[in-house]
Amino acid sequence: MSLRKIGPRLLIAVLGVALALGIWEYGKRNPATVPWGPLNLADPVGRFTSFKLDKLREDFPGCRALLDSAGQRYQVLPPIDGGFYCGYRDGVRLGPGGGAPFSPAATTSCTVAVALFLWQKQVIDPAAEEHLGARVTRIDSFGSYNCRGIRGGREGRWSEHATANAIDIAGFRLSDGRRITIAGDWNRDDARGRFLHAVRDGACRIFSTTLSPDYNDLHRDHLHLDRGRRGGWTYCR
Repeated sequence: MSLRKIGPRLLIAVLGVALALGIWEYGKRNPATVPWGPLNLADPVGRFTSFKLDKLREDFPGCRALLDSAGQRYQVLPPIDGGFYCGYRDGVRLGPGGGAPFSPAATTSCTVAVALFLWQKQVIDPAAEEHLGARVTRIDSFGSYNCRGIRGGREGRWSEHATANAIDIAGFRLSDGRRITIAGDWNRDDARGRFLHAVRDGACRIFSTTLSPDYNDLHRDHLHLDRGRRGGWTYCR
């Protein structure tokens, strides 16, 4: 091989190494903006947040460490063996610390608990202040863990609820005594409706699947939020 041919190839190789080193150094300084950087609950929700949440499903200790670092109180739950389709080994019950309490207490997978923390801090709280001029003091839900299929039965595709990897949100209680519900306020053309649409849109950046009354009549009274496996991609309706 002649030196004339080696020259351009060597230059391309050197430039490739320099580019790789530059990207690696940028990732070290800006971990929130690259897919391989660690998830930090203090960072704004970004393009790779959902991808990083996906990786937590295989790292229960790391997931709990994130909740600890954020000051979120929780209780580790005993594993449930519900057969081939149901049960969990990474269940937690969220306490009142770190955000608005859930009613009933949220029993979810650890990954969903982390996603809920991000949703409260970075979406719900700012949206409530902007649209309603109040704080959210309680989040009402229809529950999380339920060994069932997507449409409630035990046939066909199994729901993410069957592994505590989903939660259904019914409404919000405010510091001024108001209650905002999906069933009663979703279609209102006022601050209540704008708040609900804002929290739905924000959830779309954090959860793998976000389903609202815009999806179908089965979701007319709640937001379905889950962290199903989508490789970092999200589905929002």
